[in-house]
Amino acid sequence: MLKPTSSRASSKWLVFSALAIGTFLSVVDHGSVLVALPTIGSHFGTDLPTVQWVIVGYALAISVLLLPMGRLGDLVGRKQIYIAGFSIFIVASALAGASPNLGLLIGAKVLQGVGSAMIQGNSMAIVISTFSETERGKALGSHLSVVGTGAVAGPALGGFLVSVLDWRWVFLINVPIGLIGIAVGLLVLWGGRPSEEAEGGGRPAFDWMGAVLSGVALLAFLLVVGNGDRVGWTSGPVAAGAAAAVICLAGFIWWELRVDSPMLELRLFRRKLVTLGVAAGWISFLGTAAARFMMPLYLQEVLRYSPWKVGMFMIPAAFCMVIVGPVAGRLSDRYGWRRFTAGGLAISAAASFILATRLTPASPVILVITVLMLLSTGTGLFNSPNNSSIMSAVERSRYGVISALTQLVRNTANVTSVAVSTTIVVVVMGARGVAPSLDAVSPEVAGAFVSGLHRAFLLMGVLLVVGMILCLVRGETPREMLAGPEAETEGAAPNHSREGR
Repeated sequence: MLKPTSSRASSKWLVFSALAIGTFLSVVDHGSVLVALPTIGSHFGTDLPTVQWVIVGYALAISVLLLPMGRLGDLVGRKQIYIAGFSIFIVASALAGASPNLGLLIGAKVLQGVGSAMIQGNSMAIVISTFSETERGKALGSHLSVVGTGAVAGPALGGFLVSVLDWRWVFLINVPIGLIGIAVGLLVLWGGRPSEEAEGGGRPAFDWMGAVLSGVALLAFLLVVGNGDRVGWTSGPVAAGAAAAVICLAGFIWWELRVDSPMLELRLFRRKLVTLGVAAGWISFLGTAAARFMMPLYLQEVLRYSPWKVGMFMIPAAFCMVIVGPVAGRLSDRYGWRRFTAGGLAISAAASFILATRLTPASPVILVITVLMLLSTGTGLFNSPNNSSIMSAVERSRYGVISALTQLVRNTANVTSVAVSTTIVVVVMGARGVAPSLDAVSPEVAGAFVSGLHRAFLLMGVLLVVGMILCLVRGETPREMLAGPEAETEGAAPNHSREGR
C-alpha cells in the first residue's frame, strides 16, 4: 500500500499517520457525540432514550457493514474503499451538523456509520500490509495507541465544542479534518492491485448473499442483546429477533461453506491461532466492557460525582492503553504472543475480582481509578499481540475481512457485556426489593446495586480466566518462521506450515 517511489523504511510511518487521521477522527466523533446527546435532546425537545438512537444507529451501521466492507477492500482495493468511506463520513458529518430535525440527524449518523465501517474495515488491513511480519505487533500496538488517544480526546473535545460553540460543531469539526485526511491519504497511499487479483489472475465476485445473511444476523443479534433487558428476555419481539439471528447465522454458515468466493472463509477457523484468538478476543472485551459501563454509573449515581469529574477519573485508564499497547506490540514481535495475551487477561481478571470483592457503597475513588487502570493495562497487553497472532495465520488476500472481524468481535462483545451485566444487576436489585432498573440507582439503594455489581464482576472475572487458558493452550508461532521475503510483498502468501494453524 506504499507509493512505489517511496523508501519503504520511512514511508510506512507516513502511511500509518495518514490512516491514523481516519481512525482518530472516528473514535473522537463517538466520544464527543456522547457528551453532546443531552444538549441535542434538549434542542429537539425529546427524551434521552429517543436521542440515543443517534449513537445506536451509528453503531449498528458499523457493526452490520464491517465484514462486507473489509471483504470489499480485499477484492477491489483497500485504498479505494478507505477513501470512499472517508468521503461518505465527511458528507454525513456535514448533513448531521445541518440537520433541521432529529430524524434527519439519526439518518445522517447511520450514513456516517456506513463510512466509518469502510474506514475501520480497511485501515488496519492497510497498516498490517505495509509493515513487515516482524513488525506487525508494533504496528497494531501503535494503532491501539491512536484509538486510546481518541478515547481520551473525544469527551473533552465534545464538551468544549458544546460549551463554547454549539452542538452542531461536534459534527461539523469532522469536515475540515476529514478533508485533510483524504488529501494525505491520496498522496501517501498507493492503490496497487487487489490482493486476490494479484495472486490468482482474476478478481472473485463479491458475496452478496453472505453479506446480507451476516448483516441481518448481526442486526437481529445486536437489537436483541441491546433491548432484551428493557423489553423482556422472554417477550415476543426478543424471541422473534433471536430466532431470526439464529436462522440467518445458520444460513450464513451453510452458504459460506458452499460458495466459490465466500465473504468470510470459514475454513480459516480450522487454524488454531485463528479460532482460539478470535474466541479469546471476544472473551476479553466481554469481560472488561461491563466495568467501563458500570463504574461511571457507580461514580455518578452512588458516589455523586459530577459528570465532568467522572470524565476526568476515566482519563488515567485511557492513558494506560495508550502507553501499554505499543509496548506490548513491539515486545510481542520479539518474544511471541502467549505471555502477553495470557498475562493481559490475567491482569484484567484480577481487576474484576477486586471489584467483585472490594467494592462497597462508599469505596474511595482511588480504588475505582486504580482498578480501571488495571483493566486498561490488561487490555493493552492483550489486544495487539492477540490480533497479531490472528493475522499471522491468514493470507494477505484476507487481511481486510479478518481485520474487520477482529473489530466486529470487539463491538459485539461490548454490547453483550453491557447487556449481561445489566441483567444481573437489575435482577439482584429486584430480589432485594428495589426497582429492577438502572434508572433507580441512587445512594439510597447503593447496597442492592453494589451487590449486583459483585455478581456481575465475579462472572466477568471467571470468563477472563477462561480466556487466559485459551491463550495458554493455543500455541505459539516459532519466531524463525516470521521472517522471510513474503513479509515485504503485498499479496504474498504466508507459510502454511506454521505451528498453530
